[in-house]
Amino acid sequence: MEGGENENGGKKRGCGCSKQDFLPEESFQSCRSYLNALCNTKSRLRDRLLARSADHMELHEIRGRSQHEMKKRLNWWDIIWFGIGAVMGSGIFVLTGEAARNHSGPAVVVSYLISGMTALLSVLCYTEFCVELPVAGGSFTYLRVELGDFVAYIAAGNILFEYVVAGASVARSWTSYLATLFNHDPNSFRFHASSFPEDYSHLDPIAAVVSLLICITACMSTKGSSRFNSIATIVHLLVLLFILIVGLTKANPQHFSNFAPNGIRGILKASSILFFAYVGFDGVATLGEEVKNPGRDIPIGLIGSMLIIILLYCLLSATLILIQPYYQIDVNAPFTLAFQAIGLKWAKYIVALGALKGMTTVLLANILGQARYFTHIGRTHMAPPFLATINEKTRTPVNATVVMTLVNSIVGFFTSLDVLANLLSLTTLLIFSLVALALLVRRYYVGGETTSSNRNKLILFLMLIIGSSIATAVYWAIGKNGWIGYAVTVPIWFIATLGLNLMVKEAKKPKLWGVPLVPWLPSASFATNVFIMASVDGASYVRFGIWTLLLLLYYVFIALHASYDAAKETTDTTSAATATCLEDGGAPQLHH
Repeated sequence: MEGGENENGGKKRGCGCSKQDFLPEESFQSCRSYLNALCNTKSRLRDRLLARSADHMELHEIRGRSQHEMKKRLNWWDIIWFGIGAVMGSGIFVLTGEAARNHSGPAVVVSYLISGMTALLSVLCYTEFCVELPVAGGSFTYLRVELGDFVAYIAAGNILFEYVVAGASVARSWTSYLATLFNHDPNSFRFHASSFPEDYSHLDPIAAVVSLLICITACMSTKGSSRFNSIATIVHLLVLLFILIVGLTKANPQHFSNFAPNGIRGILKASSILFFAYVGFDGVATLGEEVKNPGRDIPIGLIGSMLIIILLYCLLSATLILIQPYYQIDVNAPFTLAFQAIGLKWAKYIVALGALKGMTTVLLANILGQARYFTHIGRTHMAPPFLATINEKTRTPVNATVVMTLVNSIVGFFTSLDVLANLLSLTTLLIFSLVALALLVRRYYVGGETTSSNRNKLILFLMLIIGSSIATAVYWAIGKNGWIGYAVTVPIWFIATLGLNLMVKEAKKPKLWGVPLVPWLPSASFATNVFIMASVDGASYVRFGIWTLLLLLYYVFIALHASYDAAKETTDTTSAATATCLEDGGAPQLHH
């Protein structure tokens, strides 16, 4: 847009932006109105802290703030490929070595199965929400509807941070694997700026360029992105198939003789590491708004892709053990050096090519998920509402995609892999835990319908489930080898879940597709995710605390007042429409 005036009379700058694009709400129209808003912070906190949205609000009124709708062009086939492409990056080529050599031994296959089933529990919870609420916000929307604005804001702010870190990390890894293909040291493909601090001195233009190319693909068309993802993922699967076939020709079953050298604790410790090879499907859930038939396509796509991934991971890890004894596996490049050990040095190029293809699809899924998260957050005015805009021509969230790509590119251009790797892990597990908890709330509590008795019992049982899950995780984390602690915490979790099943009436049934065995599976999902959180290093909790503090500052000074004004405007509009309809002698039309 050229310079001129916007529809509210605000002067546009040369770049086409004005204050109205970022802070159009009443509280920010003048210094006096902003000071008045700050004076009312306490009352607004009381109003918004536990305010829950409603399904019809998210599906219609909130989504309508984007002016244009995204095209519904995806089916179950697209979602399966997006699911595989989003999850299967370089994790299998990196994490398997540490898990097998240092913790589980040949039982790494069991560890992959355990962590895969844990991920599948989270996939089930996401699937029910995604079918019922097929909008771009993903977990932000689910938490906003069931646990309230504040919890959703803190969770979404943290997961966006991890998306940026993950995107930058994968982009720099892309450069590293490209260097491997040409027999070069990774830093030889980067520029060294000696005046910068060491961790930020190796500038990576390739990472930035790859991110920008992925951005262009994501902006042009979601269906086009799906086609590109499908082709790249098929190539990746062919590489994995090659690894399986060639590896099995050199198999030695004797390598499985000492199956679990570190016992059950080693298997579970490896599972907590390998769980991060399964993350990424949460970003695919943000594509729900663009799916033709959510009730059919989303369950087939999300659950089907996760089952395929679990099978492939177990087969690949078993093949690695059959090629090389676990105590000889290299921690950093397990598959590459395993092939070298059996005389197939050329195979490292195939492995590097597979990793490159995998990381490309992960980058695409990452930016698609980031942009759609940010789009829906912008719709609620917790982020600048210009991010909520859907491009009229492409019907994709171009603004959010470009902004997030620029952030990813800047971080990836400067920051070393060591720094980025240490920033990942905690938030994803927290989000998965909260989504499982939100599903229990959704099934057993409906405002205005659930009796106070059932509500109080629900709160009691949820507190017991949360408390016993945390206690079990802490007992594990402090390294106690005895069973006494588990003999107390696990029965409490079981009795609380049983009590919820038997003593609280289910308040809401899913319309199209629902998680089976509720409350057992969501409760188990919460407990297992909290258990894995116990393996995350303490520094991650410190970083989580610092970033959350920054989010709180933004919330108190900006997001709270912006979302309060937006909610008030929506309420006033709805009330006016209802009053007009009643005056005309008709009934208000409600979305169901």
